Amino acid sequence: MDLRPLGRTGVQVSPLTLGAMMLGPWGNDDRQDATRIVHRALDAGINVVDTADVYSAGVSEEIVGEAISGRRDDVFLATKFFMPMGDDPNHRGGSRRWIMRAVEDSLRRLRTDHLDLYQVHRPSPDTDVEETLGALTDLVRQGKVRYIGSSSYSASQIVEAQWASRERNLERFVTEQPPYSILVRGIEEDVLPTVLRNGMGTFTYSPLSGGWLSGRWRKDSASAPTSSARPSARFDMSSPANQRKLDVVEELAQLAEQAGMTLVELAIAFVVRHPGVTSAIVGPRTMEQLESYLPALDITLGDDVLDRIDELVAPGVTVNPDDNSYGAHELTPTARRR
Repeated sequence: MDLRPLGRTGVQVSPLTLGAMMLGPWGNDDRQDATRIVHRALDAGINVVDTADVYSAGVSEEIVGEAISGRRDDVFLATKFFMPMGDDPNHRGGSRRWIMRAVEDSLRRLRTDHLDLYQVHRPSPDTDVEETLGALTDLVRQGKVRYIGSSSYSASQIVEAQWASRERNLERFVTEQPPYSILVRGIEEDVLPTVLRNGMGTFTYSPLSGGWLSGRWRKDSASAPTSSARPSARFDMSSPANQRKLDVVEELAQLAEQAGMTLVELAIAFVVRHPGVTSAIVGPRTMEQLESYLPALDITLGDDVLDRIDELVAPGVTVNPDDNSYGAHELTPTARRR
């Protein structure tokens, strides 16, 4: 598997990243099977594993830690903090107090003395970005973290964080983790150009758009996909936006068949070939799913295929706003004019 530069860090990473959200009670609670999935990914040439403390309340990190035991030096290990880890309002967020506690918990669960990449899972409207960057800078200087990154930051939030790092002589975010798929193309308009201008790497998540591009759910499906990890609004088949997504998926499935590939391969190949994408995070629940993702790396989409995709979903467009990870705080009723 050909490797790619991670921004300007000098690190080389695989074009696919193994996402571990589905390893644990949220998806696959068979630890032995989950371990086999991690080992197969590493054997296939994937050298990045991404998880988070909140995934299955820490169980995902435990599984990853067990699976990479003995292979730690070969893995670029990434995890995230920010989401609630209990009812205590201080056991979440981007404060120094929580970060210092959260990193120790993640290190313990992952059975390692350092993280290659420690990411803020979401931006906080209530916490000064300098507070978060200051704590993360200390972790880098202590040797517990090698690099820091953000996830689902808007372009303006990325710029603000980069400015704060330079102005205050703090470690800067070297990666951003945004959602990106054929159905969710909003980051093409602003986030990806901003990331490129700042020399950052990108680990994009959900290339199959939460399963919509897996080929499993079509217009004649009996039911919608369900998961405790996914918001129900994204899979309300009665909504006009999701009906539009079903229409697009039908067209994409036909396009993939005509091009001699599966819908999964088309979806992943589309993401990893964007010049602003460093690595696409794939989150298999089963070995079969992982095996279905790997052939996409050998596919180069022709201009005719890309043109047809652009006709179905225009560049910069997210078909259903419920799939968007941005504006959660800015567009709440209390923040809007009305």
